[in-house]
Amino acid sequence: MPELSIVITVKNEQENIKPLLAAVRASMTAMDYEIILVDDGSVDNTRTEILSAADDRTTFVELRKHYGQSTALSAGIDYARGKYIALLDGDLQNDPEDIPPMLDLLKKEDWDVVAGNRARRKDSFLFRTLPSRIANAIIRRMTGVYIKDYGCTLKVFRREIAAELGLYGELHRFIPVLAKLQGARITQMDVKHHPRLHGRSKYGINRTFKVLSDLVLMIFLRRYMQKPMHLFGTMGFISFGLGLLINLYLLALKISGQNIGGKPLLILGLILVLGGIQLITIGIVADINIRTYYESQNKKTYTVRKIVRGSHVLQPVQEQDA
Repeated sequence: MPELSIVITVKNEQENIKPLLAAVRASMTAMDYEIILVDDGSVDNTRTEILSAADDRTTFVELRKHYGQSTALSAGIDYARGKYIALLDGDLQNDPEDIPPMLDLLKKEDWDVVAGNRARRKDSFLFRTLPSRIANAIIRRMTGVYIKDYGCTLKVFRREIAAELGLYGELHRFIPVLAKLQGARITQMDVKHHPRLHGRSKYGINRTFKVLSDLVLMIFLRRYMQKPMHLFGTMGFISFGLGLLINLYLLALKISGQNIGGKPLLILGLILVLGGIQLITIGIVADINIRTYYESQNKKTYTVRKIVRGSHVLQPVQEQDA
């Protein structure tokens, strides 16, 4: 079992494969490691380049079609065997030399995740760096997970954290938030960043709306995953209360002899009352689903990071059961 698994996802990176593997091998000379290369539906010669450059430390996972980076990362993590897992981009913009010091930091200071921060980013300022900074600021403020660079793929994890990330869709941008949902202790470290020499970036300005959509999901998971009634119930009671006040006001007008049939306020009051009832009902159903999720699979609503009895570190119950 290798100490470290380096998961690299690639798509149409034929010119980068050999220099990438050479850079990884040169950086890992003092470490027991393996490389997991996941081909996410390449249509060039990426597969051929991987197979020709592979060695005994390399595992090649070829997906049947293009699924997206999140799914490819999840597949790589599934096939990784190491005690620690590093994520690395396949475009040579991240530097594998940063992985050993990140792993040392994780082990020496007992962190669960060390995230890379591209301190001197070598991308276009207007189209890549500036939008990224704005997005990072919004994500930090909305999720409460204060990582400087959410877009940097380079990260090192303890295996148990990486294995439970639950990556799907395009949630790879929110890996620190997903790790925090497990109670992970996260720190960050400045890493090198290089300009892209070969191939084309897979990201464009159109991802902005995808990030915003996923951000809403992350806020919900971060704040209300185990208590959805607190969100839907609060909105429902506010809506129902406002509708009730409006309808009582209109009732008073009706009693005083005024005609309320043509007032738009009547429609608003009815919508608020009915909407409030629906939101409260959704909250109840969501709470029942959460209970079913945990109880039907005998899941715990908590995770234990470490147990120390005297001078001995014990294995958490969840890992024993697994």
